[in-house]
Amino acid sequence: MTVISAIVSDLIDKFAVTASERDKEGGTAKEQRDLIRRSDLLGLITPKELGGYGQDWLNVLAIIKQIAQVDSSLAHLFGYHFLCLATVDLYGTERQFAYYAQQTAERNLFWGNAFNPLDQRVTATKTQSGWEINGVKSFCSGASDSDLLLISAQKRDEEGVLFAIIPTKRTGILVENDWDSFGQRQTDSGSVQFEHVEVLAQEVLVANPTHTISLKSTIRTHIAQSILNHVLLGTAEGAFQAAKEYTKNFTRPWLTANVQDASEDPYYVYHYGEFFVKLQAAIALSNIANDHLQATWNDRQQLTIKQRSECSIAVATAKVQIVKTALDITNGMFELMGARATSAKYNFDRYWRNVRTHTLHDPIDYKIRDIGQFALNGKYPEISPYS
Repeated sequence: MTVISAIVSDLIDKFAVTASERDKEGGTAKEQRDLIRRSDLLGLITPKELGGYGQDWLNVLAIIKQIAQVDSSLAHLFGYHFLCLATVDLYGTERQFAYYAQQTAERNLFWGNAFNPLDQRVTATKTQSGWEINGVKSFCSGASDSDLLLISAQKRDEEGVLFAIIPTKRTGILVENDWDSFGQRQTDSGSVQFEHVEVLAQEVLVANPTHTISLKSTIRTHIAQSILNHVLLGTAEGAFQAAKEYTKNFTRPWLTANVQDASEDPYYVYHYGEFFVKLQAAIALSNIANDHLQATWNDRQQLTIKQRSECSIAVATAKVQIVKTALDITNGMFELMGARATSAKYNFDRYWRNVRTHTLHDPIDYKIRDIGQFALNGKYPEISPYS
């Protein structure tokens, strides 16, 4: 077992003990976030020469999936931390990435997200020292208890969007505890208010002097999609394992099944076989997409439309299978466990609630449309925050 895998295993064991109760409580998983800080894993993608582990996306995504098997909220926060740091590489300069990557590893800084590109209520006004931002941003996953915030704001005096990194505790920032979804209850995905918040010139990501979005920067979409794919896939795997353990230990066979043990009930066996096949298909497609993502990331400085688009199709294809599988398993697991499994003490419904919450943010109907256009007509997906 490597050092990283040992650390991850220890964290997962600790998260699993309280995951169900924390899901019921909601709010900020402060104790667990601090465990992640002390683990040094926040420096996973920081290059070794800058004090980190220098891990690739294949390893990072695998860890996200492992965490999601027991706690999809923490997996989401963990993954988005790296999405935010990677954004500095994609939107900023080499010097900016080196600085923030090193600071992240040395000080175990936890990143939060206030980037949501679809919410354009935050505006930026030019000042002598940089910018001033005002407004409200929604779906700010991980903003609570974060050390740094990745932000986006609409420029008021000129066209374009401001991307920047600022300390979460800067004057004028109010992180609201208003996340009340029935799923992903500890992702702190509520809103953040900005009132006369100063953004210094050196905090602005300015790799592209023309202020246009580069092809390189659009890889962020694939990283975000891949992270959420692994949150969903890990949740499905966790639900499958939880259901299997319950069926084997507690479920009674149906009275006309003519078997002594529920694990021998022919219909239970059949449905577990179905779930297994769907999971294996989702895992296989995920692995293909991950290889595309890593290759695209490696070639990001000379990225072509063809490579980017093929990565988009691979990630979307995996997502369709993962979403359908996760919804099927987290819903159908109850038919294989029985009525007693609906007791609140088990909280098995958290798997479905977490999956359903995620899947509503990005409908797979549009993924299938893009895949169909590619498969039938050879058309690449439109570049967007979701494709």
